[in-house]
Amino acid sequence: MSSTTDKIKGLANEAVGNIKQGIGSATGNDKLQAEGKAQELKGEAQKTVGDAKDGVKNAAQSAADAVKKI
Repeated sequence: MSSTTDKIKGLANEAVGNIKQGIGSATGNDKLQAEGKAQELKGEAQKTVGDAKDGVKNAAQSAADAVKKI
């Protein structure tokens, strides 16, 4: 997956997770709250992966630019 795809999926999982947590809280459903928290954490991890991919790509581009100057 591309970094953008990871970030988008991460945001979606975070949003759905937050909704599940809210519904679980409102209805007293502990299982749904736990599922929501797990999905939110999964989304945060996906966004972190996307950020890391961007970092690697930027570092590689900087290295390639530095080599071109030599």
